[in-house]
Amino acid sequence: MPSTLVSLLFLLLLIHVAWSAGEGQFIYQGFTSSANLTLDDLAVVTPGGLLALTNATIQKKAHAFHPTPLHFLNKSFSTCFVFAIVSSYDGVSDHGLAFVFSPTTNFSAAKAGQYLGLLNATNGTASDHVLAVELDTIMNPEFRDINSNHVGVDVNSLISEQAQPAGYYDDAAGGALRELELNSRKPMQVWVDYDDNARKLNVTLAPVKVPKPKRPLLSTPVNLSSIMADKIYIGFSSATGVVATHHYVLGWSFSFDGPAPPLDFSKLPVLPRLGPKPRSKVLDVVLPLTTALFVAAVLSAVFLILWRRHRYAEVKEDWEDEFGPQRFVYKDIFHATDGFKDRNLLGVGGFGKVYKGLLSATNLEIAVKKVSHDSRQGVREFVAEVVSIGRLQHRNLVQLLGYCRRKGELLLVYEYMANGSLDKYLHDQHTNALPWQSRYQIIKGVAASLVYLHEDWEQVVIHRDIKASNVLLDSQMNGRLGDFGLARLYDHGTDPQTTQVVGTMGYLAPELVRMGKATPLTDVFAFGVFLLEVVCGRRPIYHEDGDNRVMLVDWVVEHYRNGSILDVVDPRIIGKYETEEVTIVLKLGFMCAHPLPDERPTMRRIIQYLISNQPTPDLSPNYMSYGMVLMQNQGFDSYIISSDPSVLSEGR
Repeated sequence: MPSTLVSLLFLLLLIHVAWSAGEGQFIYQGFTSSANLTLDDLAVVTPGGLLALTNATIQKKAHAFHPTPLHFLNKSFSTCFVFAIVSSYDGVSDHGLAFVFSPTTNFSAAKAGQYLGLLNATNGTASDHVLAVELDTIMNPEFRDINSNHVGVDVNSLISEQAQPAGYYDDAAGGALRELELNSRKPMQVWVDYDDNARKLNVTLAPVKVPKPKRPLLSTPVNLSSIMADKIYIGFSSATGVVATHHYVLGWSFSFDGPAPPLDFSKLPVLPRLGPKPRSKVLDVVLPLTTALFVAAVLSAVFLILWRRHRYAEVKEDWEDEFGPQRFVYKDIFHATDGFKDRNLLGVGGFGKVYKGLLSATNLEIAVKKVSHDSRQGVREFVAEVVSIGRLQHRNLVQLLGYCRRKGELLLVYEYMANGSLDKYLHDQHTNALPWQSRYQIIKGVAASLVYLHEDWEQVVIHRDIKASNVLLDSQMNGRLGDFGLARLYDHGTDPQTTQVVGTMGYLAPELVRMGKATPLTDVFAFGVFLLEVVCGRRPIYHEDGDNRVMLVDWVVEHYRNGSILDVVDPRIIGKYETEEVTIVLKLGFMCAHPLPDERPTMRRIIQYLISNQPTPDLSPNYMSYGMVLMQNQGFDSYIISSDPSVLSEGR
């Protein structure tokens, strides 16, 4: 009997050891429905084996946890996972994701957006303790983020205990620091290691298939036993804001008291293709060779018949009668542009082509833009808004004279600006430099036009795309603000609605990227960047020393704090400007481009400074330097590629 009891105890001991080993280590080489992860909200396992935390749904959260809690008390551990952030726009994405340690999987009180599905507006007072490693792609001043591409360690708060720009120390290059873009659409590895004896948490990044670097990116003192219970759930949390973004986890491993099992990259799932699948070579080569003659003959005949029949055809409905003289006859526009010949082409942009024309009846030079009907709103509402903008009357606005409609096409008719855009005079080295007095008059003119748009017209007009390429110069070199294709109108005293994020990178206010709500203060931010661009002759985001990207605002602020503010002035006008005027404009640029909207002045206050030459307040000591998302892309308006100095960059 004693020997039987000993054997039974030994068997129970073996079972306990096997269970502990199973609890203390796991590995997911991709995911299946049998993985039994605890998922909520948007999180799903795709048929291809990806753990998809989010999709294109806005303002939602998602969590994915290992199904059972683990015993962390007095233990060291190591985990490794591969993730990818895939956005619909180049270089622009929504908020990131976080690797989470929590005594609970219930995050029903947490919010989406910048809260990453972990906490809410009462930041730091969560009912349960939370330790997280955040991989964040949006800069949130309220959480003191260092930039819009960083890694941070968070303890019971989204204000990181320690944070670093995303990157890794390359052992193959002697430990040199290499930058990584978290939203590059490419998978990358993360290691999180905790040493219980040293009470230290290390976070390491590297591209896929690069061995784990010897030096971690972050090394933070953390006493896990003081902030966590014995049993802790581990997993992932993510949330969406207003930019369509997908957050994926491709593989995950974990181990107590030793390195996490390495992931086999050949077994990991493949990320979905972004954009349309390339056409088959059969369609590009074989099929055209066999059908080209027949299709060309048929299409040519059909096109010739339809073109002759509908050369001057228009689309006109009864409701357009109320717009009266603001509707042009297509035949007049056709002849004014000589049939839209290439020799009259002024420029080509993301929203259509712009042609120069001359109305024979009035001998008036015009610019005609051909755009497609807006598919996201009714044509009637769109035309009504165009006509409303056409009623704007100010000497520093490009006048929208009227419109004409054809099937699937809208033609907008504007005043012709003989000297093209200001952008050419600031950044084209083959163009004579614009003298300071001309620049100063242009600045005051644009400021006056924005006061009119924001306060003096019958409705509030938010331009949403203020930049040098949208400031056009007439024959007298007067600055005229144009491009109302992205403008939004609303009544005075009402609150603007959240819309899709549009504009030009470098001019977008931080709160616009986070919340998607355009206000007069987002126009003020863009105007502040425009002021610095005019004085410095540099673009809002430019490259320096190869691939290093520099924010113009940060560069100018650094010179201001170093007492070398006049060193930022465009070298082409050195010694030919008024120091007092330049100083006022630069300080106004700081004030307008403040990261916090409530700190920015109104346009009326700005014009008072410019006209009276009153000294502006000094830069606030708590002014935060920040980086913004680089890259223009198809989701945002860009300046038109011009073949003529008189391009008019209106767009919609």
